Amino acid sequence: MKPFLLLGTRAEDVAADGELEAVLRYGGLAREQVHRVRLEREPMPAVDLADYSGIIVGGSPFSSSDPEESKSQVQRRVEREIGALLDDVVAQDFPFLGACYGVGTLGRHQGAVVDTTFAEPIGPVTVELTPEGVADPLLKTLPRRFTAFVGHKEAVRELPPGAVLLATSQAAPVQMFRLQENLYATQFHPELDLDGLLQRIEVYAGYGYFRPDEQDEVVARARSRAVTEPSRILRAFVERYARGRG
Repeated sequence: MKPFLLLGTRAEDVAADGELEAVLRYGGLAREQVHRVRLEREPMPAVDLADYSGIIVGGSPFSSSDPEESKSQVQRRVEREIGALLDDVVAQDFPFLGACYGVGTLGRHQGAVVDTTFAEPIGPVTVELTPEGVADPLLKTLPRRFTAFVGHKEAVRELPPGAVLLATSQAAPVQMFRLQENLYATQFHPELDLDGLLQRIEVYAGYGYFRPDEQDEVVARARSRAVTEPSRILRAFVERYARGRG
């Protein structure tokens, strides 16, 4: 099989490496089957989509809806480079799975309204599949309702034209959508288990997701519910596209 391309933007090694390990573990992938590029460190290399089975975009401390003047030069470069790649990805309907940050990147690229209206605090939420989600190839083995980990400052308020809503939650109406046949974005994190979330709570304690005096409360909330189902999405994505589009 051709490798999958993992695009990351996490500056902290422990979080970046934790994300990679989660993708390997839950995707059922060997290390040589994933080509990781850390865009916060280096420019996007030349990407020939024919060399890959699919693209996975991890989460990010970046918020795509931030005012342009507040974004760092690195964030602006990353957004330009991902946007240019998405031009080709969308044109070819090339397999794409964006987790959390993927909602902002794919969504905004295709005309979604992404803002802070439906931000969610870090922790577990109940996600419900739409009828279209129940029938989708990546979601057909999941129960209609499941628990997933979230934690985001922005979300899709209005879907891009032509998008199919696959999953929703009480606080964030757009938890997952699909464009065309092979372009997916989730607001929740399909790669996160409890250990991974606790690690990120520690790493991103000063990033504005919660006040310093709330950290113990956030940890307790993370521990309050078991999260076991979302990783099936990552495995389903890998299995569906490892041998070509299906």
